[in-house]
Amino acid sequence: MRTTWDFTGSRALVAGAGGIGATAARALAEAGADVVVLDVDKEKLAGLAPGVTGLSADLTSAEACRAAVDEAVQLLGGLEVFVHAVGVNDRRPVLRTPDEVWERLLAVNLTSAFRLGRAAGAVMVPRGYGRIVYLSSVSGLLAHADHAPYAATKGGVNQLMRVMAREWAPDGVTVNALAPGYTETDLTRDHLARPGVRASLEALVPAGRLGRTEDLIGPLLFLASAESRFVTGQVLYVDGGRTLV
Repeated sequence: MRTTWDFTGSRALVAGAGGIGATAARALAEAGADVVVLDVDKEKLAGLAPGVTGLSADLTSAEACRAAVDEAVQLLGGLEVFVHAVGVNDRRPVLRTPDEVWERLLAVNLTSAFRLGRAAGAVMVPRGYGRIVYLSSVSGLLAHADHAPYAATKGGVNQLMRVMAREWAPDGVTVNALAPGYTETDLTRDHLARPGVRASLEALVPAGRLGRTEDLIGPLLFLASAESRFVTGQVLYVDGGRTLV
């Protein structure tokens, strides 16, 4: 992986050690940042790129979120970049979606975004600088069947991000979101393996293929960099044109 971005001296915290989170952490580290990653899955943390520090944390707990950000900031000696790449999905029709599925997706995808973003903002705002990037989804805009809780959380992330951006802009903290189209990760692997699913999804993308985690690196590093100083409150779709059709 190669990048022209220089993050030497920057301290970055990434929530989520899955495909996109791990890719983000590796890209930031290779660009020179000191990086800490939060996740409840110790096996995923053990597989992070060399030089990236993993911290185990239950990100559905308010106290654990606060404590994890505090510990990460202590380890890093500060915080300039926060990336929220936590997400789970459960594909089923609304009428077959039980309360516990709804509540779990809101806790993991949206409530953690609020708690961790609030904690990161509490560090960045007094210091007058920060870059926060949320991983959203085209599902926050498009009405995909069998995605109700997931789509609701991603739409919620988009609005949460905008309010944070509005409140923290005077203090030099930008808050933006990346919205990938269908991307090949652990989260989508089983679904894509079902007969006909991959071909039907590829047919919806003008670029003719599904996304890869590497497609997010350039946009992510830009939004996490000093060069994005006048870009805030934006959802950047990285979808091969999916939202055009």
